[in-house]
Amino acid sequence: MGEATARALGAAGATVLLAGRNTAKGERIASEIGPNASMHRLDLADLGSVHEFAGNLGTRTIDVLVNNAGVMALPLTRTSDGFEMQFGTNHLGHFALTGLLLDRITTRVVTVSSAAYLLGRLNLDDLNWEHRRYSRAGAYAQSKLANLVFSLELERRLAEARSPLRAIAAHPGYAATEVGSNTGTWFDGLFGFGKRILQRTSAQGAESVVCAASDWSMTGGLIGPDMLLYGSPHQARIARRARDGAAARRLWELSEKLTDVTFPLP
Repeated sequence: MGEATARALGAAGATVLLAGRNTAKGERIASEIGPNASMHRLDLADLGSVHEFAGNLGTRTIDVLVNNAGVMALPLTRTSDGFEMQFGTNHLGHFALTGLLLDRITTRVVTVSSAAYLLGRLNLDDLNWEHRRYSRAGAYAQSKLANLVFSLELERRLAEARSPLRAIAAHPGYAATEVGSNTGTWFDGLFGFGKRILQRTSAQGAESVVCAASDWSMTGGLIGPDMLLYGSPHQARIARRARDGAAARRLWELSEKLTDVTFPLP
C-alpha cells in the first residue's frame, strides 16, 4: 500500500520521501519513481529509530505526512521498547513520528486505518496485551481503531489550537497486498474472498490514501471506499466506538507516557 501511494504521488509530481526498514526495496522503488524520490531508513518498532529519522530530516519541511506502515495479525511479539508489536508499530510508532515532526509539517497528517477498526476495542488498561489472552486478529483490530481515534483526536486538537494543519484518516477497504494472506487467522479467508471476488489491486486500495493526501476538499474525518471494501474514495461514516472523546484523550495521554513524546500544541 505504501509503495502504491508513493508511486501515485510521485507520478503526480510530488517530492516523495519513502521511509521503511527494507532500504534495498525502498531504494529500488525510489529509483523507479524518479529523481524526485528518495529512501530513508525508519523502523517504527524502535523509538530510537523514529528519533533518529526525525533528527536526520533537520529543518526540512514536509507538506504531507502519510502514516502508512502496518503489520497484521502477528504472533505475540514485542518491539524493541517492549510494546506489543502491532500496537507498537501501527499506533505508537506513528504517534511518536507525528509528534516529532509536527512543527515541520505544513499541510496535513494522513493516518491509514483499516475497516478492521470496526471490530476493534481499546483496552486502555492493557493496550500492550500483558494481562489478557493474546488475540492476533484482536490486536490488529485494536491497533487500527487506535489509528483512527488518534487521527480524530489530533484533528480536534489542531482545530482547538487554530492550526492550519489538518488530520485525516483513510482506509483502503480490500486490496490484494502481501500483508494479509498468511496470518493464520480468519483474515486469510477474507483476503482469499477478496482476491477471488473483488480483485482489487494495491493501487486501487491506495486511492483513499492518495485522496486524503492530495484532495484539498477533504479536511478531516475518514476517507474510504464508498462500498466499505471497494469503490471510489468518499467521506466515510465513522462508527461510534471511534468517536468516544474520553477514550481518545486517555489514549493520547497513555501514548505520550509510553513514547515520551509530547506534541508542540498549546
